[in-house]
Amino acid sequence: MLFNSYEFLFVFLPVVLFVYYRLGSLRRRAHLLTVASYFFYGWWDARFCLLMLTSTLIDYYAGRKVYESEEGWARKRFVVLSVAANLSLLGYFKYSGFLAQTANELQSLLDLPVLAMAVPVGISFYTFQSISYTVDIYRRQAKPADSFIDFACYISLFPQLVAGPIVRYAFIEEQLRSRRHELAGFATGVSFFLAGLAKKALIADGAAVVADPVFAAADPDMISAWIGVLAYSVQIYFDFSGYSDMAVGLGMMFGFKFPQNFNSPYQAVSFSDFWRRWHMSLSGWLRDYLYIPLGGSRGGKLLTYRNLILTMLLGGLWHGAAWTFVIWGAWHGGLLALERFLGDRNPLLRLPIWARRPVIFVFVLVGWVFFRCETVEGATVLLTSMFGLAGAESIAAPLPLVALTIGAVLFSWFARNTWQVDMQLTPRRAVGLGLGFLASLVVLLGGENSPFLYYQF
Repeated sequence: MLFNSYEFLFVFLPVVLFVYYRLGSLRRRAHLLTVASYFFYGWWDARFCLLMLTSTLIDYYAGRKVYESEEGWARKRFVVLSVAANLSLLGYFKYSGFLAQTANELQSLLDLPVLAMAVPVGISFYTFQSISYTVDIYRRQAKPADSFIDFACYISLFPQLVAGPIVRYAFIEEQLRSRRHELAGFATGVSFFLAGLAKKALIADGAAVVADPVFAAADPDMISAWIGVLAYSVQIYFDFSGYSDMAVGLGMMFGFKFPQNFNSPYQAVSFSDFWRRWHMSLSGWLRDYLYIPLGGSRGGKLLTYRNLILTMLLGGLWHGAAWTFVIWGAWHGGLLALERFLGDRNPLLRLPIWARRPVIFVFVLVGWVFFRCETVEGATVLLTSMFGLAGAESIAAPLPLVALTIGAVLFSWFARNTWQVDMQLTPRRAVGLGLGFLASLVVLLGGENSPFLYYQF
């Protein structure tokens, strides 16, 4: 089920909210949210609910055993069980086909079966969240959930189930036990939700109309290539920013406070700054559960560069089972390593803040080419077109949408985001958001509901 679908907006959400506020205790509300979240997830394919339930049962059991066991292997084995089970499920459903195909290409004598299976929506998100639970208990940074329902609610909570943020259990533990439900908080949640819906429907989906033909073209010319990649940068920015706002807003409606997951990443003045701003919960997860365990920056310069590149390589692969995602991760890992290598000699440091943003943005654009293209060959063709080395096919795009794309890029460079402005629902803001909601409904009515881009991960 999509946040921007009519069945969610006018049936699922109103019904769940009505029943939720009719129930008196948090225990009953936890049961409701868990059942509703499994229904929400099963809307795509009910079979995958069993997969999420299996992961939840394993990690709930492992978490309690880690907490109760004495130091040593008795504790470690349950962490190993949790991590191995989650990575096995993730690997089988998301990467088995990719690995078999790669093996066949590297060794032509092999003829491994390439499994064509649907990837469960959001599996990368809830497996990473579940892994963090048992690891944090092992590190004594969290305690096990009070009950299985609390833990099942934490894993399946529909506002952030399929595209984040990846919420640590310690962050939300107290909220599961006790949280406040106030009209002002609910109204602020509505503001976040409607602002996010407008970003998705009015900006991201509009930019997609410009981007999609360029990425589908066999040989776009230089101008078309740049317009298409700029449009995709707008699409993914406002698509993910819109989803993040909607997730936070939905959480507020049910009394939860989620961590910020998006902080104007195109205003970054360095590559490390970009990754502190883009998909903040994933960046934090990769840092705490991969980069630091690999050694972080403690083993000298060469090992630091290695750890940065390995972390981003795996971060790229987390997004999808394709060599384009691996290259995208390697691109960002290499940029982070280069930035660390240059240190104070970095020529960007000699530029004023306003001049650094477009430089970082161009490097991010190059990465988006690999992120969006389905094949390495397609990305190579598009990049050569962008830099004037090829390209003969001119792609027509509606001028209003091209203007929207350019305006949205400038907006992302200079405007404040929703976390930096007052989102309380005043009468004036209610009118503005109401008009935005009506405009979003008109757009949704005129075409098919488009999934959020990060749903595929």
